[in-house]
Amino acid sequence: MYIYKFGGASVKDAAGIKNVAHIIKNYGEKQLLVVVSAMGKITDQLVALTNAHVNNDEHKHFLFEEIKAFHYRIMEELFTDHKNPIYNDVANTFVEIEWLLEEEAQDSADYLYDQIVAVGELVSSRILAAYLSLTGCVGIWQDARNYIKTDNNYTEANVFWDKTIHEIQKHLPSYTENGIVITQGFIGSTSENFTSTLGREGSDYSAAIFASALNAKSVTIWKDVPGVLNADPKWFDETELIPHLSYHDAIELTYYGATVIHPKTIKPIQNKGIPLYVRSFIHPEGKGTMINNTEAPLPVPSFIFKVNQVLISIFPKDFSFIIEENLSHIFAILHRNKVKVNTMLNSAISFSICVDNQAHKIEALLKDLSETFRVKYNENMELVTIRYYNQQTIDRVTINKEVLLEVKSRHTCQMVMKDKN
Repeated sequence: MYIYKFGGASVKDAAGIKNVAHIIKNYGEKQLLVVVSAMGKITDQLVALTNAHVNNDEHKHFLFEEIKAFHYRIMEELFTDHKNPIYNDVANTFVEIEWLLEEEAQDSADYLYDQIVAVGELVSSRILAAYLSLTGCVGIWQDARNYIKTDNNYTEANVFWDKTIHEIQKHLPSYTENGIVITQGFIGSTSENFTSTLGREGSDYSAAIFASALNAKSVTIWKDVPGVLNADPKWFDETELIPHLSYHDAIELTYYGATVIHPKTIKPIQNKGIPLYVRSFIHPEGKGTMINNTEAPLPVPSFIFKVNQVLISIFPKDFSFIIEENLSHIFAILHRNKVKVNTMLNSAISFSICVDNQAHKIEALLKDLSETFRVKYNENMELVTIRYYNQQTIDRVTINKEVLLEVKSRHTCQMVMKDKN
């Protein structure tokens, strides 16, 4: 059993669908499960639709019609026979949204988000499976919600591993023996059979879940880059492909913000010793990057840039130090507001954290913290992480920058900085 995962960029249009089908037919193995994301920027459009529905904005109906029209235009290019069942399958899938939009939003925003946004993956996977069948492959569509079981922490659902493994191992193998299984990333279902999602960009994690449960021989994530690079090309003009990467370094890079792989992806396959390949759907003949249990360190320093950061410094209001009790309270507040810490530094009388600037979350977080602590913050920060750093690499990224916070460990340096005035 092999697992392939294709992201939104690979299926953004009809040409993308055709290219994915070509890769599956020419590079795929006999027993193959394919995990697919929503098409192109459809997830962003579905998020906008969710917000419009939550705010009871009549514009929501126009947004929904645009989303449907986008998919139908792609189907028109792929399926000339309008009697093809795909047209009814997609229409019936969109009904899941239509039912919600008929009434004013009553449920929580996070719940509605999951019910609406998940439809992007359901539709894209339907279209891919149908097109594969049209080209002579047996494409068997399966609903990931029947297999990946989660709690009801909507938008960031936690997987119930025992239930998930049981459902996958009990039902999926009979399908993989008869054709190529096409399923969705990012989505699961609760014990009440409501749709849940695993967090943005969670399709990689879905692929790892299926791989672990099925004891797959490998997982391949198909990207628009040749593999794992030592820096994002939009930040560095010259980047290097890393042909071989350890699980440990991959976990570190994704934890610190490298976007080529979802952070939760590595651990499930590391536990089973399943190799992970990152390859290019633009140049599928390339070898890409292999991630496995090698102990070799990264061959070159790696750089991770995160912009639009907020540096928050927290001080006690009384004469006490920042001790374990204070930290416990601070982390409880962070957890309650669903804010992830990108780096932190503790001193006797302050605790500083760097977080993504998600406006609605940061406003609530600062309010909660200010009830107990004195709080200062700086916006428009950059966070640079260097894995296997040296002074030369530090100097390279700090030109014309003012460093407000620096944290170093044996192999990793993190700096929060801003432009010098």
